[in-house]
Amino acid sequence: MKAGQQTLLSRSHQLVTEAAIARLLAKPKHHVIRKRPRSRVAILKAESYVGRLEQTLCQGLNLFHLDLHGKTVLLKPNLVDYIPGGHINTHPLLVVAAAECFRRLGAKTVLVGEGPGHQRDTELVLLESGFADLLRKQRIRFVDLNRDELVETPLLAHYTGMKSLWLPRTILESDFIVSMPKVKTHHWSGVTLSMKNMFGVVPGAKYGWPKNILHWKGIQESILDVCATLPVHFVIADAIVAMEGNGPLNGTPRRLNRIVLADDPVAADATCARLMGLDPDKIVHIRVGAQVLGSSSPHLIRQLAEPVDTREIPFETVPDYEYLRFRAHRYPLS
Repeated sequence: MKAGQQTLLSRSHQLVTEAAIARLLAKPKHHVIRKRPRSRVAILKAESYVGRLEQTLCQGLNLFHLDLHGKTVLLKPNLVDYIPGGHINTHPLLVVAAAECFRRLGAKTVLVGEGPGHQRDTELVLLESGFADLLRKQRIRFVDLNRDELVETPLLAHYTGMKSLWLPRTILESDFIVSMPKVKTHHWSGVTLSMKNMFGVVPGAKYGWPKNILHWKGIQESILDVCATLPVHFVIADAIVAMEGNGPLNGTPRRLNRIVLADDPVAADATCARLMGLDPDKIVHIRVGAQVLGSSSPHLIRQLAEPVDTREIPFETVPDYEYLRFRAHRYPLS
């Protein structure tokens, strides 16, 4: 495809996206406000999944002064499938490090839950990705959310037009939900970060693979409905090795050497987008989510550790989403 044609297609997609944002903002479709006066984010340096990872993560979590005594903590990683040599999943070493840190913070129970979106054999994904051995050695319980007992749950937003979802009992009964995404671009939603990661709680056994019904109802709309109904209490985003290009499965590894922590999923995703050199205000679910589910404005986000550094070359995207990329001279945040 010629460059001019790509530019035209990208501009056309941008116009469609702007229309989608306007449509979703035109009439309130939510019954809950989760936005707080000020959100907190901590960007941590981490160049490897071994060595000081657990120490770095625990030090970062201590900045938030979390009270987890007696609580059940559910870690929700991004565990989509297994492709040899790829970087498509949240790294298992980061997940077990998080589990140990939350145990030290007094959590009564820490478990891991996920419903892989592409591979129906969850045990196979756990085994081939390295999760199975690590979770067993650390005595961390894993719950397959694709096949957990379900409870019909009224939605607290109606962007999809659906009134309810059948959701796993385990996640509904957890006190503290931690979204642990792998930072990636996405060929259908622009990015897949902490909010899009919550697609994995919707059971494939009920809604299909890869969560087909949610795709038919609209990805951006489904993200908003799920995140309004199931609050994300905390975010630990794996940006040590991220992914650019044709994500979530076929992109190229891209090192950021960062872990992003946040007490607000919208703030987390806006920050991750900026680290990727992408404009969060042009990503539908972040822009609309910032009205009710959290904060995307840098002025409403308190950075507890490193500042946002966007001097890197912006992440590559599929042509439809090239308009998300910041030009270096247009983004002065530090």
